[in-house]
Amino acid sequence: MIGGARQPREDGPPPVPPSHQGCAIRSVRVHLPAQRGELRDRHEDGHHLHHLVWRLGPGVRVCSSAVLGGGIGPRAWILNAQVPGGYPRLDPDRHLAEIAASEGLTGPGAGLMTAADVAAYTTGHDGGVTATVTTGLGVRGWAAAPDVDCLPHRPGTVNIVLTLPAALSDAALVNAVATATEAKVQALLDAGLDCSGTPTDAVCVAAPEPGPDGGEPFAGPRSTWGARIARAVHTAVLAGARPARDLS
Repeated sequence: MIGGARQPREDGPPPVPPSHQGCAIRSVRVHLPAQRGELRDRHEDGHHLHHLVWRLGPGVRVCSSAVLGGGIGPRAWILNAQVPGGYPRLDPDRHLAEIAASEGLTGPGAGLMTAADVAAYTTGHDGGVTATVTTGLGVRGWAAAPDVDCLPHRPGTVNIVLTLPAALSDAALVNAVATATEAKVQALLDAGLDCSGTPTDAVCVAAPEPGPDGGEPFAGPRSTWGARIARAVHTAVLAGARPARDLS
């Protein structure tokens, strides 16, 4: 099960003082069910911002494209942090570590960023799977676009965090990220948006570490857990994308 607390690990990101670069961070908790993460309220450099925190239980690993703690491995927490539009910093991984330190998070974790309003998160639930999504589509388009000059990195705008109670193999974790991405694109099209996402979308999948059986081998959209992932993500992204379409 996902929840509870994990003991600190030596291989996690080192604690970073919240005062780094003069960035004072003060946060308070806004109650949310744990599986959806805790919504936190903070003030940074005159900005009123939010972030979501998942404090994962022991024996949980994450497959992620996050800017901090990406890849596959044990993770003690996930953080999805809102930053101001026109984000000026060039060290998002360190910034996320600062926010994590201000929350007392220790051990290895995964951190995502977005300029979207994190307090406007949406969720989808299906058969034990929970998808929590923050949706910002101000800079959107198609993945296969004409060749363009590389643009400066911007914080991810459609961030998907998935929690599920079933252990997945390495291959199934990667498959789950692909399934979640397919469901995201389907939801964007169903919302009437002409895009596949934004250039910096990110996904985190959190599941128990597999035992001797190696975990579920598949998470494609027609597998048991993949189908649940797809439906949960589709529900959450569709709910977040419709307001974005109306504001376009």
